[in-house]
Amino acid sequence: MCRFLRYCVSHCLRATLTRARELSRELGMRSSARWLGYLSRLVLLVALCLGLYARWERTAQAAPLVVLVSTLLFAGAAAVTHFYFSAERLSLRLLHLLFGFLLGLQCLLDGAAARSDAKARAADYLLAASAALGALRALLERLFGCAAYRPAFLTPAEGLELLGFAGAAWLAAEPPSVTVLAAALAALLVALRMKVLLAPFNLVCFVVVAAVWIFEPPNISGNPVALACFFARLVCDPLLDFYFSGLSVTERWQPLLARNGPWRKLSLLPHVMLEVTFVIVAALRLRDLDRWYLRIPGFVFFGFSWAAYQMMFVHTAWSFHTKLSECQRLCLSQGSGVSGLNKVMASKGMRLFCLIAEGPVKILMISTIAVAAICWQASSSLFLSILLLVLPLQSLFHGLFHELGGNLGGTSVGYAVVIPTFFCSLDGQPTLLPPGQVQELNERSTGMLSSVQRFFAHHVIETFGCDYSTTGVTRDALRAKIQSLFELRTADGPRYDTYVIFYSGHSHHSGEWALAGGDTLGLDQVLQWWKQTNGSSRSRLIFVLDCNHSSPWVEEAKRAEGLYVAVQAATLSLVTDVERPEPPQLGDFTSRWVEYNCNPNSDIQWSERDRSVSATYGVSRHWSDYALPLPTGSDLGTYWRMHFPRMVGVLAPGSWGRSDGLDVWGLCSLPLRYLRRLKLNWFPPAVLDTGQGFKLVRS
Repeated sequence: MCRFLRYCVSHCLRATLTRARELSRELGMRSSARWLGYLSRLVLLVALCLGLYARWERTAQAAPLVVLVSTLLFAGAAAVTHFYFSAERLSLRLLHLLFGFLLGLQCLLDGAAARSDAKARAADYLLAASAALGALRALLERLFGCAAYRPAFLTPAEGLELLGFAGAAWLAAEPPSVTVLAAALAALLVALRMKVLLAPFNLVCFVVVAAVWIFEPPNISGNPVALACFFARLVCDPLLDFYFSGLSVTERWQPLLARNGPWRKLSLLPHVMLEVTFVIVAALRLRDLDRWYLRIPGFVFFGFSWAAYQMMFVHTAWSFHTKLSECQRLCLSQGSGVSGLNKVMASKGMRLFCLIAEGPVKILMISTIAVAAICWQASSSLFLSILLLVLPLQSLFHGLFHELGGNLGGTSVGYAVVIPTFFCSLDGQPTLLPPGQVQELNERSTGMLSSVQRFFAHHVIETFGCDYSTTGVTRDALRAKIQSLFELRTADGPRYDTYVIFYSGHSHHSGEWALAGGDTLGLDQVLQWWKQTNGSSRSRLIFVLDCNHSSPWVEEAKRAEGLYVAVQAATLSLVTDVERPEPPQLGDFTSRWVEYNCNPNSDIQWSERDRSVSATYGVSRHWSDYALPLPTGSDLGTYWRMHFPRMVGVLAPGSWGRSDGLDVWGLCSLPLRYLRRLKLNWFPPAVLDTGQGFKLVRS
């Protein structure tokens, strides 16, 4: 037996040294951090084995010796799997499961009595050194850009160590509260990795409650050094990711956003059961009649509030999953997959929905904390563990709604009109092209409409209509169409955040559109219609013009007061080069501008000199003040009446999410607002991002 063990150890050391010599030539920061992680695991394994040996020596029981021998055999099998079969992932997962199990035994079985043993103290020092090496490895990986950030709630290592810890608690005959506490730690890790707004608060609560009440007599006695090592090993990576991770909101939440709708909705069932269990366990405190005159009325009041907001939360979460399923189906139909989910959710009004949904979750958390404070049970580890599990889960929903509400783009709707006329008679009436050029005109106009539809589809802009007329459009017909566009609202009731109008056709030198019957249409008239329908809302109006004389609209847009208006215009230059006799035509700007905004790999450079087709834009004076509107009181009231009964209407004011109102920060930021206005008006950038996925450009 000893000869066999010597043979295995010698071959494992030989393979390790051989692998080290192979990697020494390519030694860099990535490999250094990797080997630092290997050293941390080796020190941890030695510490755990030493702790088991010290316990066997102190208690003279056979169980620690059996576990020690099994640990050595298990570690040897993992090493053979790693070096001989090149199954690195499998071996590391086996080791993490082993580490979680052994750390659980070390935490729960070695109490204060073991601190007087020299070997036990040496094991504690090694555990602290292992945790320090692991933290150093994680920090170096992120400082030198060696860490790989992947969208995941928990890594396999974290899940296996938590599973091993729960198995050790079951083997040590500990109460169910230890298993619930392991689940609470898992929820905390997810909250940190998702960068949830309340994750630091949950981290502080977990540390304080676990250290002061749970792992203190008469609840659970354990080894504080081993508990700190286990906690530090798991929390270090998510805590550093909370600062260093560069994943976007949709990338971080991809494990949830990409999951099928039925599974997401079914996940609400165990969550609600857990919440109800928490209230039942908290109500057990009412059996103690100490200060019953305060505790019972307080529990009834906050319990009713908790029940009402719990109902609101379940309905809100269910509606969110339903809307998300609709967005997923639209992404699949467009072939964009998860990558285009961000734009689809923005177009479907998910931003406003999340802003409203954030309020009920926030008040639910306050009600949960109030119920826990009234029914506080310091001697019940089960109550404390369930509380530490419920709070991170509620924080996850709050963080999801908060981040989607703050990062998704707004809704938008667009209308396009193409009038293929080029010359104008003396009386101002648009005249059709000669019959010989009708076919070329039709092809160019059809291509222009296709480009506009591509632009609307790529940026998920709701299409109100794309009108094409070879005989011109009357002023009354165009007015009715534009006013209908301005009155359009989303399916949930609020106005669209951005309205886009595309026009291509003949225009006079003054910039007015040439319409049928000698009528004209200028920007001032359109803005009057916009003021009548827009009212006090904070929507934007963007024009995209592909016509001969669009510069006057740009200058007039710059003088607009109190509105958020932008004009993207084209300039067709006269061709003076004899080698390029073909002049630019209407539609050339549209095709290039759409290609620039729809193809991220486009090589179009609008800043090039001597361009035959150039671009310019103008924005109103207050354009830089624009921010996506928050839900108004009418929006919140409409949502409340549509989804909730009147019996809980008294709770409506307290459940609102972020809404329009007195913004103290807005008052303090007035100087910055004026500076942004001056910068945009005096030094406009060559490329202006609208925040809807497309950009305005100027040559």
